[in-house]
Amino acid sequence: MKPRLALCLSVAIGALTGFAAEAKTLRWSSPTDLTTLDPYAHTESFTTSMLHHVFDPLVRRGRNLELEPALAVSWKTVKPDTWRFELRRNVKFHNGNPFTADDVVASINRLLDPGARARGNISTVTGAQKVDDYTVDITTKGPYPLLLNDLAGVYIMDKEWMEANDALKPGNIATGVTTAASTTAVGTGPFKVESYKPDAGTVFVANPDWWDKPQHNLDRIEFKPIKSDATRVAALLSGELDLIAPAPLQDLQRISGSSGFKVIEEPSLRLIMLSLSFRPELKAMPGQKNPELDLKVRQAMWHAIDFEAIKKRVMRDKSRNTGTLVAPPVPGYSKDNDTPFGYDTDKAKKLLAEAGYPNGFKTKLNCPNDRYINDEQICVAIASMWTKVGIQTELQTESRATYFPRQDRHEFDVSMVGWATLPPMDGFSVLSSLLTEQKEGYGGSNSGEYSNPQIEELTRKAAVELDEEKRRAMLVEALKVARDTVAYIPIHQQPVAWAVRDGVEVPQFPDEYVRLWFATVK
Repeated sequence: MKPRLALCLSVAIGALTGFAAEAKTLRWSSPTDLTTLDPYAHTESFTTSMLHHVFDPLVRRGRNLELEPALAVSWKTVKPDTWRFELRRNVKFHNGNPFTADDVVASINRLLDPGARARGNISTVTGAQKVDDYTVDITTKGPYPLLLNDLAGVYIMDKEWMEANDALKPGNIATGVTTAASTTAVGTGPFKVESYKPDAGTVFVANPDWWDKPQHNLDRIEFKPIKSDATRVAALLSGELDLIAPAPLQDLQRISGSSGFKVIEEPSLRLIMLSLSFRPELKAMPGQKNPELDLKVRQAMWHAIDFEAIKKRVMRDKSRNTGTLVAPPVPGYSKDNDTPFGYDTDKAKKLLAEAGYPNGFKTKLNCPNDRYINDEQICVAIASMWTKVGIQTELQTESRATYFPRQDRHEFDVSMVGWATLPPMDGFSVLSSLLTEQKEGYGGSNSGEYSNPQIEELTRKAAVELDEEKRRAMLVEALKVARDTVAYIPIHQQPVAWAVRDGVEVPQFPDEYVRLWFATVK
């Protein structure tokens, strides 16, 4: 009886200690790769989601995307413009250094640096002050209701490590600035970076000293970027991979019909749109007035796109056409704003003629070919549609590695943008990043240099409005102005589809983050 009792006790203890006895490796792939390991050097959400495995924020999104404590255990407002955060104790960075208030202050100051590409993620924050070793005050330009939302995307770095490695100043993928933090990540998160080889793969290993209780059973994550859809799917079906995210739309039926595999789908918060140029000249027409400055031209460009054809032929009926810049679950969304311009080539030609371009004009269209779902195919279709109404479109597609830095440098006439309102998951993200001028911490992703005084005013009012009903009304009003002035041309709400082998359980989220600290593998 004693051996059997010992066996039963061993099984019981294994169950009580979580998944440690069954720790596994998860192998997965995406068409894109991390742009950098520096969390402040970019604003690209795929990289942000990957780095969340390594770094923790003060507050985070839970399994249902609710805000919950992370490195901060509690918070309160001590003045209208000051939030006080009580920090979690007995937390260590991956290198063994203790986490304290000094790390929070150094991280906030690093992100507030004008050279930080992600500076706009905390556009209303003015500073951080240490109260004691485990208390920090964060100040804002005024009352700001979305500070916790914003901080969910601010990863805390190790001050001592940054000082020792000359990395207190941030990197920036747009300007090409790199530091030791570009290739080395030291966080407090559930996984450590074991190796990082751009374009080849990144390996993460479980952090045994993580402050939180793991809900995963992984001891290792092996990520490999595979740009080719066909190669990525073949690797999954052959058993080389456990997960692909995203899964190509054209292969969903084949994958779901294959024994031992399943597809999981969730509507995304991400909207795909076209950024237009509001600069004096177009790259395609140097020395001439920019036709896109004329509202009728922008309206014509919108009317000339057959979104239904793109939805059916390119997106396999998985996308949702939209007329606004935020998805339905996001604060600021209004059904009244969500009406696409109708496809009407005759009206497009008429508007071009009324604007003084009866024979059309020239423009360049730049798009990534490895970032969004079927991004290159969408742009090929749009270029063809514009050409039919007289807009001579020179299409150029390229890898996101070169595309986004060029977009940040404002090198494009028209370019593709994907926006999931992250990190705040609020329409204010669109106003503060895409629709405002690049000043005072705003307009960080306004590559087309759109400017509208009414939106500038509404953005700053919304930033400090604590009445939620009034604040949302301001967002709706600003997004209506954006639609009426064709600040951007919205294309669709992007679908999200992942594919996994049997035995892999991983929740899917509408913000498209792959959160593998919730994953289990059999």
